[in-house]
Amino acid sequence: MAPQINGTSAQEEEEKDNEEQGFYEIEKNLNKLCDFLRSNEGPVVREAVEMDKRVYYLKGEKLVNFLFEPKKGVKWPKSLPRFASRQDAIDVCKNLCDLHYMHRSEKVGKGELAVSRVRDFDETAYFTWMYEGNKAFSHMMTTLLIIGFLFFTCYPIWPQWLKIFAWYMSVTFLIVVFSICLVRGSIFTMVWILGYDFWILPNLFDEELNVSDSFKPLYSLQKSAPGQGIFRLGVLVGVSSFCWWAITQPSEFDGMLAAQKSFIDDLYSGNLLSDTSQNAKDNIDKPFGSKSLEELLEDLDSADDRKENEAPKIVTEEEKLDSMFDNLMDEEEDIDPDIE
Repeated sequence: MAPQINGTSAQEEEEKDNEEQGFYEIEKNLNKLCDFLRSNEGPVVREAVEMDKRVYYLKGEKLVNFLFEPKKGVKWPKSLPRFASRQDAIDVCKNLCDLHYMHRSEKVGKGELAVSRVRDFDETAYFTWMYEGNKAFSHMMTTLLIIGFLFFTCYPIWPQWLKIFAWYMSVTFLIVVFSICLVRGSIFTMVWILGYDFWILPNLFDEELNVSDSFKPLYSLQKSAPGQGIFRLGVLVGVSSFCWWAITQPSEFDGMLAAQKSFIDDLYSGNLLSDTSQNAKDNIDKPFGSKSLEELLEDLDSADDRKENEAPKIVTEEEKLDSMFDNLMDEEEDIDPDIE
């Protein structure tokens, strides 16, 4: 039960304040409205670069139209009252500009914006969102990113079972990506021969899109550009030749499949790694190789003992004369030729 304040519940007091002051004149309610506008249910926004930062912007007219007459299918939150008139929506947009939820921008190039000196709201102008909403999720993802980075940098001290699991996951991911590319390319080639461009997940490798948009749409189909008949004929001949070879030479084709299966088995088992590489991975936490520091110190001590126990070398008279002659020649080379 809500707490009682002078015989009136806190919820009733809040509703009374909203009626007296205006619902969208309260900052908390404006935050709720902006959370809805910045969600997937909100108006469509575009991306641009402003002051070396990626931002989202929209036209003032589209924002007013969305607030006053949202499109069919938009799920308007029950906690937010609808706007009775277009002027009420414009007043709220002006309030958003005054409270720096968004600011007015000007186009200075393709995909580039600049902050406008004019601050007033105008339906014909462009406005960039400054409101970023609740940052709790962003902070949580940043924390997970840091933890993940530290976790992977500690790979040398991972237990063996975790290293094997990471190896299997990496190999599986590589095979899945390669298989998707192979299937997409094969289907595109077959349909392209017929005169159409058919792509499964056409935006899969578009680096300008986020993860969810990369899987939209599921496929695309359009007529190929004219003038490609000779190329399609050449590809058709090549594909037909490969199919004929696979049918008429089953033993060689089966050998190719067997070699592919053997390669995948070796990839999963780690046999493609050399022994030297595996030894380096096993001893990666030993900066001096396979020997410990104590063993290296013992080797140095034994080497010193061997030098001390060695018999002194006997120098003959001929070796002494050769050494004196070499020293004399070095001294003559060091003398300045200008000095007589």
